[in-house]
Amino acid sequence: MNKFFAPLAFLAVLISSCTSELEQPELNNNFAGGTDFSKTGDMVFSLVGIYQTVNDRGWEQPLVVATRGDEVNAAGDQQGLKNQDRYVYDNSFFGSRTLWETYYGDIIAAHTGMEQISRYMELADEDGIALGNQYIAEAKVLRSILLFQLSQVYGAVFIPESSDLSAFENVTSVPTKEEVMQHISDQMDEAIPYLPNMRPNERTDLPGGVTRYTALMIKALANQELENYQAVADAAGQIINSGKFSLMSDYYELFKTPGKLSDESLFEFQYSDFNSGTGNRVGHLYAPYGPNGWTPAVAGAGAGWGFFEPSMKYVTFMLDRGETERLETTVLFTQNGIDSIIATTDYTVETLPDFVSPVTRYGDVLLDNERAIFCSGKHYLPSSQLISGRTDYGSNKNYIVYRYAETLLIYAEALLHGASGSGMSADQVVNMVRARAGLTPLSGVTLDQLVDEKYAELAMEWGKRFLDMVRLGRYEELSFEGRTFTPDKTFVTYHQDQIDEFPILGDIINN
Repeated sequence: MNKFFAPLAFLAVLISSCTSELEQPELNNNFAGGTDFSKTGDMVFSLVGIYQTVNDRGWEQPLVVATRGDEVNAAGDQQGLKNQDRYVYDNSFFGSRTLWETYYGDIIAAHTGMEQISRYMELADEDGIALGNQYIAEAKVLRSILLFQLSQVYGAVFIPESSDLSAFENVTSVPTKEEVMQHISDQMDEAIPYLPNMRPNERTDLPGGVTRYTALMIKALANQELENYQAVADAAGQIINSGKFSLMSDYYELFKTPGKLSDESLFEFQYSDFNSGTGNRVGHLYAPYGPNGWTPAVAGAGAGWGFFEPSMKYVTFMLDRGETERLETTVLFTQNGIDSIIATTDYTVETLPDFVSPVTRYGDVLLDNERAIFCSGKHYLPSSQLISGRTDYGSNKNYIVYRYAETLLIYAEALLHGASGSGMSADQVVNMVRARAGLTPLSGVTLDQLVDEKYAELAMEWGKRFLDMVRLGRYEELSFEGRTFTPDKTFVTYHQDQIDEFPILGDIINN
């Protein structure tokens, strides 16, 4: 059991823009004897530890979550990931094993942190109790982000409700995806009253931290998976009607340094070089998304591995729509990729837009390579935006998880499924997103148009397209470029290690 739910010690760097490290108290209750719970001001360290562990994602984990939609291809040398992308699930793939192990370790750590905060609250005054309730609410949101993604990949997963590992001994059932989503929705209802009523970037204690709008977004997404569209419209409508959020005007820069903690952000994993070219940093390994070869505008900037490739289907879809800003933002082109477009479509060198070029607008040049003909632009940080002295691909770049454009689009979709709204119409919110992309407004938006808008806007982001196509039963969209998708391929197979540890998971597969 400890192999899967190992308690974590938190020595976290504060994830806001501060420049100093905070040494954290041990958050594992088994070793809490040295913690003075009468120092109630220290309870914030428990919360910071939870944020740190949730932000600390291994490179393979987002790829396991995201690499199955028709906008993306798994590329490179990770055969297990490439198999998953083609709905051939390998129960020995290390990525699915570490996703399970690490996510559950972090969920258990969140519960450990909540239990520590509760112990501080026993000795706290009224203000301290109120703060403790907020911190516990934040932890519920953070664990729900991980639980949502686990269920997105596996479907039926366990729902830890404490740090007590003995609760998983001799389990006799595993909650279904529907039960997991309902649990998440209920957790958000518990958390929302205690969370700050502000944008994440308005927080001064932990800038970018969870607020009630983060929780409302998660509630909306969980209910979207349940096809409870009125609950989606109600939760997303509260975010919209708050008037606190807006679309960043420059879509291209939204995913780069200027977009960090923008007014569009509902939550993002935060990383920092602390404005220094040397010394401590908190970072994510973005190399899997980067070009396998390039000539950067800033000499010495590292290239990537070419594991996460936009599909030709997506590229031609966007070209046919006349997309400019969103296509340039989402896709980086090699010359081989451009030649492939010309060879397989009616586009010519003369009719392709100027930005369809191996040279990005920041002067980084993608080179032809054997791994991928396109790369993900949403995970690209221009070499000129690296802090001098840092060379790792994407160093200092945040990882957006939820943003306001998605709020607008899931609200519109809920209305088109028959939900009643509390403010703007489907046309109005869709046209806000389209206007930012430089597209003309629509009148009488249909579900098909809305689905296409989500495809254009949210591609390459956390497998959102795959979830939409499965939920809407549009399986033919997922059968592309040699793939064949059927509903029984919705969930990834549990890793054999998990089946050995929990034989009941094997029963789920066999049934």
